Amino acid sequence: MLSSKQLHDRRKERNRYQIARKSSGRLRLSVFRSGKHIYAQIIDDKAGKTVVAASSVEKDTRGKLKTGANKEAAKTVGQLVAERAIKAGIKEVVFDRGGYLYHGRVKELAEAARGAGLSF
Repeated sequence: MLSSKQLHDRRKERNRYQIARKSSGRLRLSVFRSGKHIYAQIIDDKAGKTVVAASSVEKDTRGKLKTGANKEAAKTVGQLVAERAIKAGIKEVVFDRGGYLYHGRVKELAEAARGAGLSF
């Protein structure tokens, strides 16, 4: 029987495979959530570099939030990563939810990024 970590890794790999097939060269907006914080970064897979990043750990973001582990924090991080991406000239990305369900904090981050101007 597989552990929950192994199942999560399996879902993540399956998701990344589909993204690589269908992305057609677009950058990837990757999400990671922990028990205390949420992180988002836009990655150029061809160059292997992170272009833009935002998280609930940053000082200015942390000051505005009660905790980094709720939907409000995810919404703030989504808006922040979208603003930074647009400033860097990035309009279209592919959303990589990792092994997480598109629900709760992950969904809030995605919707906030879309609302701030990113297209995916």
